[in-house]
Amino acid sequence: MTERSNLPSEEALEAVLGGLAARAPATLLPAVLLAVGLADAWAPLDGPIGRLFVAFNGRGVSRVALAGDEGSFESAFAAAVGRPIRRADRLPERLGRALERRLAGDRRAPVPVDLRGATPFERAVWEKALEIPRGEVRPYSWVAAEIGRPRAVRAVGSALGRNPVPLVVPCHRVVRSDGRIGDYALGSERKRAVLQAEGLDLGRLETLARAGVRFLGSDTTRVFCLPTCHQARRIQPAHVVPFRSRLEARAAGYRPCRRCRPGERAHHEPAHGI
Repeated sequence: MTERSNLPSEEALEAVLGGLAARAPATLLPAVLLAVGLADAWAPLDGPIGRLFVAFNGRGVSRVALAGDEGSFESAFAAAVGRPIRRADRLPERLGRALERRLAGDRRAPVPVDLRGATPFERAVWEKALEIPRGEVRPYSWVAAEIGRPRAVRAVGSALGRNPVPLVVPCHRVVRSDGRIGDYALGSERKRAVLQAEGLDLGRLETLARAGVRFLGSDTTRVFCLPTCHQARRIQPAHVVPFRSRLEARAAGYRPCRRCRPGERAHHEPAHGI
Protein backbone atom coordinates (compact mmCIF):
# COMPACT_ATOMS: atom_id res chain seq x y z
CA MET A 1 0.00 0.00 0.00
CA THR A 2 1.46 3.40 -1.02
CA GLU A 3 2.24 5.83 1.75
CA ARG A 4 0.21 9.02 0.98
CA SER A 5 2.43 10.97 3.36
CA ASN A 6 5.26 10.80 0.80
CA LEU A 7 3.19 12.75 -1.75
CA PRO A 8 3.14 16.56 -1.80
CA SER A 9 -0.06 18.22 -0.69
CA GLU A 10 -2.27 19.98 -3.24
CA GLU A 11 -1.26 23.31 -1.73
CA ALA A 12 2.43 22.47 -2.06
CA LEU A 13 1.96 21.29 -5.66
CA GLU A 14 0.18 24.52 -6.59
CA ALA A 15 2.98 26.50 -5.02
CA VAL A 16 5.61 24.61 -7.02
CA LEU A 17 3.70 25.03 -10.29
CA GLY A 18 3.05 28.68 -9.53
CA GLY A 19 6.74 29.20 -9.16
CA LEU A 20 7.30 27.87 -12.66
CA ALA A 21 4.93 30.40 -14.26
CA ALA A 22 6.41 33.39 -16.09
CA ARG A 23 4.62 36.68 -16.64
CA ALA A 24 3.75 37.24 -20.31
CA PRO A 25 5.47 40.23 -21.95
CA ALA A 26 3.31 43.34 -22.03
CA THR A 27 3.60 43.37 -25.82
CA LEU A 28 2.23 39.86 -26.29
CA LEU A 29 -1.50 40.63 -26.26
CA PRO A 30 -1.32 43.57 -28.72
CA ALA A 31 0.87 41.45 -31.03
CA VAL A 32 -1.60 38.55 -30.92
CA LEU A 33 -4.59 40.82 -31.58
CA LEU A 34 -2.73 42.38 -34.51
CA ALA A 35 -1.79 38.99 -35.95
CA VAL A 36 -5.36 37.67 -35.90
CA GLY A 37 -6.90 40.90 -37.19
CA LEU A 38 -8.65 42.03 -34.00
CA ALA A 39 -6.51 45.16 -33.83
CA ASP A 40 -4.50 47.18 -36.34
CA ALA A 41 -1.31 49.16 -36.51
CA TRP A 42 -0.25 51.87 -38.91
CA ALA A 43 2.95 53.33 -40.25
CA PRO A 44 3.86 56.09 -42.73
CA LEU A 45 4.95 55.31 -46.28
CA ASP A 46 6.09 57.58 -49.10
CA GLY A 47 3.74 57.25 -52.08
CA PRO A 48 3.42 58.71 -55.58
CA ILE A 49 1.42 61.70 -54.33
CA GLY A 50 3.17 62.27 -51.03
CA ARG A 51 3.36 60.70 -47.61
CA LEU A 52 0.70 58.13 -46.74
CA PHE A 53 -0.62 56.52 -43.58
CA VAL A 54 -1.02 52.75 -44.08
CA ALA A 55 -3.01 50.68 -41.58
CA PHE A 56 -2.51 46.93 -41.47
CA ASN A 57 -3.04 43.75 -39.48
CA GLY A 58 -2.32 40.06 -39.91
CA ARG A 59 -4.87 39.84 -42.73
CA GLY A 60 -3.30 42.64 -44.79
CA VAL A 61 -3.58 46.37 -45.49
CA SER A 62 -6.81 47.74 -44.06
CA ARG A 63 -6.64 51.46 -44.86
CA VAL A 64 -4.61 53.93 -46.92
CA ALA A 65 -4.94 57.68 -46.43
CA LEU A 66 -2.96 60.81 -47.09
CA ALA A 67 -0.73 61.66 -44.15
CA GLY A 68 -2.18 64.26 -41.83
CA ASP A 69 -2.96 64.53 -38.15
CA GLU A 70 -2.14 61.18 -36.54
CA GLY A 71 -4.85 61.39 -33.89
CA SER A 72 -7.52 62.21 -36.47
CA PHE A 73 -6.45 59.27 -38.62
CA GLU A 74 -6.63 56.87 -35.67
CA SER A 75 -10.01 58.21 -34.55
CA ALA A 76 -11.50 57.98 -38.04
CA PHE A 77 -10.16 54.46 -38.47
CA ALA A 78 -11.54 53.23 -35.15
CA ALA A 79 -14.93 54.79 -35.90
CA ALA A 80 -15.06 53.23 -39.38
CA VAL A 81 -13.94 49.67 -38.57
CA GLY A 82 -14.52 49.35 -34.84
CA ARG A 83 -11.03 48.08 -34.01
CA PRO A 84 -8.26 49.66 -31.93
CA ILE A 85 -5.24 50.97 -33.78
CA ARG A 86 -1.77 52.08 -32.74
CA ARG A 87 1.29 53.45 -34.46
CA ALA A 88 4.09 51.08 -35.46
CA ASP A 89 7.71 52.03 -36.06
CA ARG A 90 7.51 50.74 -39.62
CA LEU A 91 5.56 48.45 -41.91
CA PRO A 92 6.44 44.75 -41.81
CA GLU A 93 9.37 44.26 -44.17
CA ARG A 94 7.67 41.95 -46.67
CA LEU A 95 4.50 44.03 -46.75
CA GLY A 96 6.48 47.24 -47.17
CA ARG A 97 8.41 45.85 -50.14
CA ALA A 98 5.22 44.58 -51.79
CA LEU A 99 3.51 47.94 -51.31
CA GLU A 100 6.41 49.78 -52.87
CA ARG A 101 6.23 47.47 -55.89
CA ARG A 102 2.46 47.89 -56.20
CA LEU A 103 2.68 51.68 -55.98
CA ALA A 104 5.41 51.60 -58.62
CA GLY A 105 2.98 49.91 -61.01
CA ASP A 106 3.47 46.18 -60.48
CA ARG A 107 -0.11 44.88 -60.54
CA ARG A 108 1.03 41.41 -59.52
CA ALA A 109 2.91 42.46 -56.39
CA PRO A 110 1.31 40.33 -53.64
CA VAL A 111 -0.30 42.92 -51.36
CA PRO A 112 -2.86 41.26 -49.07
CA VAL A 113 -5.73 43.50 -48.01
CA ASP A 114 -8.30 43.27 -45.26
CA LEU A 115 -11.67 44.15 -46.78
CA ARG A 116 -13.98 42.83 -44.09
CA GLY A 117 -17.35 44.50 -44.39
CA ALA A 118 -17.17 45.01 -48.16
CA THR A 119 -20.07 43.74 -50.24
CA PRO A 120 -19.60 41.22 -53.07
CA PHE A 121 -20.38 44.04 -55.52
CA GLU A 122 -17.70 46.29 -54.06
CA ARG A 123 -15.15 43.48 -54.18
CA ALA A 124 -16.00 42.79 -57.82
CA VAL A 125 -15.52 46.48 -58.70
CA TRP A 126 -12.21 46.73 -56.84
CA GLU A 127 -10.89 43.50 -58.35
CA LYS A 128 -11.74 44.78 -61.83
CA ALA A 129 -9.92 48.07 -61.13
CA LEU A 130 -6.81 45.99 -60.38
CA GLU A 131 -6.77 44.79 -63.98
CA ILE A 132 -6.28 48.27 -65.42
CA PRO A 133 -2.61 48.68 -66.43
CA ARG A 134 -0.44 51.53 -65.22
CA GLY A 135 -0.65 54.50 -67.58
CA GLU A 136 -4.14 53.56 -68.81
CA VAL A 137 -7.69 54.36 -67.74
CA ARG A 138 -11.10 52.78 -68.20
CA PRO A 139 -14.56 54.37 -67.91
CA TYR A 140 -17.02 53.53 -65.13
CA SER A 141 -19.25 51.95 -67.76
CA TRP A 142 -16.42 49.60 -68.73
CA VAL A 143 -16.13 48.36 -65.15
CA ALA A 144 -19.90 47.91 -64.93
CA ALA A 145 -20.00 45.90 -68.15
CA GLU A 146 -16.99 43.82 -67.20
CA ILE A 147 -18.53 42.64 -63.93
CA GLY A 148 -21.81 41.82 -65.65
CA ARG A 149 -23.76 44.83 -64.29
CA PRO A 150 -23.87 47.19 -67.29
CA ARG A 151 -26.64 49.35 -65.78
CA ALA A 152 -24.83 49.85 -62.48
CA VAL A 153 -22.55 52.69 -63.59
CA ARG A 154 -23.47 54.97 -60.69
CA ALA A 155 -23.09 52.12 -58.22
CA VAL A 156 -19.62 51.45 -59.62
CA GLY A 157 -18.68 55.06 -58.97
CA SER A 158 -19.99 54.83 -55.41
CA ALA A 159 -18.08 51.61 -54.78
CA LEU A 160 -14.85 53.17 -56.03
CA GLY A 161 -15.47 56.15 -53.75
CA ARG A 162 -15.65 53.76 -50.79
CA ASN A 163 -12.38 52.02 -51.66
CA PRO A 164 -10.49 51.94 -48.32
CA VAL A 165 -7.12 51.23 -49.93
CA PRO A 166 -6.69 53.77 -52.76
CA LEU A 167 -3.50 53.45 -54.80
CA VAL A 168 -3.24 49.80 -53.71
CA VAL A 169 -6.51 49.20 -55.56
CA PRO A 170 -6.07 51.78 -58.36
CA CYS A 171 -9.49 53.40 -58.46
CA HIS A 172 -7.73 56.49 -59.85
CA ARG A 173 -7.53 54.63 -63.19
CA VAL A 174 -11.32 54.73 -63.62
CA VAL A 175 -12.71 57.86 -65.30
CA ARG A 176 -16.02 59.21 -66.54
CA SER A 177 -17.59 57.61 -69.58
CA ASP A 178 -17.21 60.88 -71.51
CA GLY A 179 -13.43 60.68 -71.05
CA ARG A 180 -13.14 63.33 -68.36
CA ILE A 181 -11.20 62.53 -65.20
CA GLY A 182 -14.02 62.56 -62.65
CA ASP A 183 -13.92 62.43 -58.86
CA TYR A 184 -11.46 60.69 -56.58
CA ALA A 185 -11.45 59.82 -52.88
CA LEU A 186 -8.11 61.63 -52.39
CA GLY A 187 -9.12 64.64 -54.51
CA SER A 188 -9.37 65.22 -58.26
CA GLU A 189 -6.07 67.14 -58.44
CA ARG A 190 -4.25 64.24 -56.82
CA LYS A 191 -5.97 61.92 -59.28
CA ARG A 192 -4.52 63.97 -62.12
CA ALA A 193 -1.11 63.99 -60.46
CA VAL A 194 -0.90 60.23 -59.97
CA LEU A 195 -2.15 59.51 -63.50
CA GLN A 196 0.45 61.83 -64.97
CA ALA A 197 3.11 60.23 -62.76
CA GLU A 198 2.08 56.88 -64.25
CA GLY A 199 2.70 58.19 -67.76
CA LEU A 200 -0.84 59.02 -68.90
CA ASP A 201 -1.11 61.81 -71.47
CA LEU A 202 -3.96 63.71 -69.83
CA GLY A 203 -3.88 66.53 -72.37
CA ARG A 204 -4.51 64.15 -75.27
CA LEU A 205 -7.23 62.29 -73.37
CA GLU A 206 -9.06 65.49 -72.53
CA THR A 207 -8.73 66.81 -76.09
CA LEU A 208 -10.37 63.64 -77.39
CA ALA A 209 -13.06 63.90 -74.71
CA ARG A 210 -13.93 67.47 -75.72
CA ALA A 211 -14.22 66.34 -79.34
CA GLY A 212 -16.58 63.52 -78.34
CA VAL A 213 -14.11 60.81 -79.38
CA ARG A 214 -14.51 57.69 -77.28
CA PHE A 215 -12.57 55.12 -79.32
CA LEU A 216 -9.63 55.03 -81.70
CA GLY A 217 -9.32 52.62 -84.60
CA SER A 218 -6.50 51.59 -86.89
CA ASP A 219 -7.29 51.52 -90.61
CA THR A 220 -4.57 48.90 -91.07
CA THR A 221 -5.73 46.36 -88.48
CA ARG A 222 -9.44 47.36 -88.50
CA VAL A 223 -9.38 47.16 -84.70
CA PHE A 224 -10.71 49.86 -82.35
CA CYS A 225 -9.55 50.54 -78.79
CA LEU A 226 -10.12 52.74 -75.81
CA PRO A 227 -7.89 55.84 -76.26
CA THR A 228 -5.33 54.99 -73.57
CA CYS A 229 -4.96 51.32 -74.52
CA HIS A 230 -1.37 50.31 -75.22
CA GLN A 231 -2.41 49.15 -78.68
CA ALA A 232 -4.10 52.49 -79.47
CA ARG A 233 -0.93 54.38 -78.56
CA ARG A 234 0.97 52.34 -81.14
CA ILE A 235 -1.22 53.45 -84.06
CA GLN A 236 0.64 55.78 -86.41
CA PRO A 237 -1.11 59.19 -86.64
CA ALA A 238 -1.84 58.75 -90.36
CA HIS A 239 -3.76 55.55 -89.60
CA VAL A 240 -5.84 56.69 -86.61
CA VAL A 241 -9.61 56.62 -87.12
CA PRO A 242 -11.68 58.31 -84.37
CA PHE A 243 -15.09 56.98 -83.35
CA ARG A 244 -17.76 58.52 -81.16
CA SER A 245 -19.36 55.22 -80.21
CA ARG A 246 -18.84 51.49 -80.35
CA LEU A 247 -21.81 51.20 -82.72
CA GLU A 248 -20.14 53.65 -85.11
CA ALA A 249 -16.94 51.59 -85.06
CA ARG A 250 -18.85 48.36 -85.61
CA ALA A 251 -20.81 49.86 -88.48
CA ALA A 252 -17.53 50.86 -90.13
CA GLY A 253 -16.39 47.24 -90.03
CA TYR A 254 -14.01 47.52 -87.07
CA ARG A 255 -13.74 44.86 -84.38
CA PRO A 256 -12.99 45.53 -80.69
CA CYS A 257 -9.50 45.19 -79.26
CA ARG A 258 -9.08 41.97 -77.33
CA ARG A 259 -6.77 43.66 -74.87
CA CYS A 260 -8.85 46.60 -73.65
CA ARG A 261 -12.28 45.16 -74.62
CA PRO A 262 -13.88 48.54 -75.41
CA GLY A 263 -17.48 48.33 -74.33
CA GLU A 264 -17.51 44.57 -74.51
CA ARG A 265 -18.49 42.40 -71.61
CA ALA A 266 -15.47 40.62 -70.15
CA HIS A 267 -14.66 37.04 -70.82
CA HIS A 268 -14.07 34.94 -67.73
CA GLU A 269 -10.45 35.61 -66.93
CA PRO A 270 -8.36 34.91 -63.84
CA ALA A 271 -8.44 37.88 -61.49
CA HIS A 272 -5.20 39.24 -60.07
CA GLY A 273 -6.77 39.25 -56.62
CA ILE A 274 -6.86 42.07 -54.13
